Amino acid sequence: MKGIIELEGLEFYGYHGCFVEEQVVGNKFIVYVRMEYNAEKPAATDAITDALNYQRAYEMIQEEFKIKSHLLEHVAQRLLDMLYAKFPELEKATVKVSKMNPPMGGQIEKVSLTLSR
Repeated sequence: MKGIIELEGLEFYGYHGCFVEEQVVGNKFIVYVRMEYNAEKPAATDAITDALNYQRAYEMIQEEFKIKSHLLEHVAQRLLDMLYAKFPELEKATVKVSKMNPPMGGQIEKVSLTLSR
């Protein structure tokens, strides 16, 4: 039985970007994570120890997000690498990182990058 956990609207303040100002002033980012795994055992046992612990996933994403990167691709790749390293039961994951109000010389709500593995 396939289980899908989606962490939606995770909001972080980070210092990611190619411009020096972005690395000093920072920006708001919104993160979406989708994790697919075999949910048969936790569905039967009702034990958190058998489940993919999304609270722990959030905490690790929060910590990883503190590390500066120039590119959204690098941020998303690091998040995917960390999730696969910490959750061996993970079968597929998608990470979407959105930079809010990016400095592009005009009004833009956000720019987003999505990686899946």
